[in-house]
Parts: sequence; structure tokens; C-alpha cells
Amino acid sequence: MDFFTNSSSQGNIGMGDIERIEISYPPFDEQTQIAQVLTNIDSELNVLDQKLQKYKMIKQGMMQALLTGKIRLV
Repeated sequence: MDFFTNSSSQGNIGMGDIERIEISYPPFDEQTQIAQVLTNIDSELNVLDQKLQKYKMIKQGMMQALLTGKIRLV
């Protein structure tokens, strides 16, 4: 970023400076593979979140049954 600034105390970046910045990115097939991995991770997170919600509901039901006396621990 220093190469965009002039001698003033606060640096400024103009539109021309931004247009000169080269951004590299992976080839399209690699982008597709990365997107697929991220999609798979997102799907797995959704499954795990659903399981977590299910277990929370089971826990809540068990606690309610214990508190109301429907289930007794000996």
C-alpha cells in the first residue's frame, strides 16, 4: 500500500491505482473443486446442526420428564 501513497501524512488511493492492481485467481476447474469442497462442508454442517437440534429437544424432553416425575432415577 505504501507504493500508492504520496508524501502526505495520510495516504490516498485513487480509482486509477485500484485499476492497476492485478488479482490472481486459480484456474476455473480448481475453482470448481474448491466450490464443491465448500458445498460439501456446508452440507455436513447443516446435518450436524440438525442433529444438535434433535439432541437438544431430546434433552429438553428428558429433563421435563424427570422434573414432572414421569421418569425416576434410582
